[in-house]
Amino acid sequence: MLAIIPARGGSKGLPGKNIKELNGKPLLAYTAEAALKSKSITRAIISTDDEGIANIAIKNGLECPFMRPNHLATDDAKAIDVYNYTLDKICEDEKIEINEFVVLQPTSPLRTSIHIDEAIDLFFKKRADSILSYCQEHHPISWHKYINENGSFDEIFDENNQLKNRQDHRMSYFPNGAVYVFSRELIKMKEYYSDRSYAYIMKKEDSVDIDTRFDWLIAEQLLKNSK
Repeated sequence: MLAIIPARGGSKGLPGKNIKELNGKPLLAYTAEAALKSKSITRAIISTDDEGIANIAIKNGLECPFMRPNHLATDDAKAIDVYNYTLDKICEDEKIEINEFVVLQPTSPLRTSIHIDEAIDLFFKKRADSILSYCQEHHPISWHKYINENGSFDEIFDENNQLKNRQDHRMSYFPNGAVYVFSRELIKMKEYYSDRSYAYIMKKEDSVDIDTRFDWLIAEQLLKNSK
């Protein structure tokens, strides 16, 4: 299966994070290593607009068949448009057909080849349109509130649900961004979910998605502890 690793150069939260060194190697290298160790992935490519990221990716065993165009590297660019562009260009340039693929974000350094292979296995076992990795939410989402500029609260959910103890709430989950397996047809329709979409559940400690300095510090410590 083809793996697409999307990594644009213009990170706002942590500038240059994709090639910043985390415990002695570039953040991107963790995802490259996991992809290359996967038994299910036959080809792993980087989608980037940044020459520095492309060079690090190639050094770590990824392909960079072409650079991402500037209009797909802005803050407003949609990830699904990046996937469609990448797949269309590969299929057109190489005269091949791609029916399914996996997306591995470089901001998930604790996701391993085992997670990737399990998610892909689930995709075929379920005959799915998509498999998306999720992680358990510790605090019930019904406890969440909007906070106004003056510090007052607005309700997001039914107020009655907030009176329950945590153990009485139905467990909720959030997408951790680590592994996405998609059918080509679903992405052509610009959709991530269908009635044949399923969750691949990952542990909290494997689900760090680096977007802030705090996320970076958490990942750094977890990686040290895993050695």
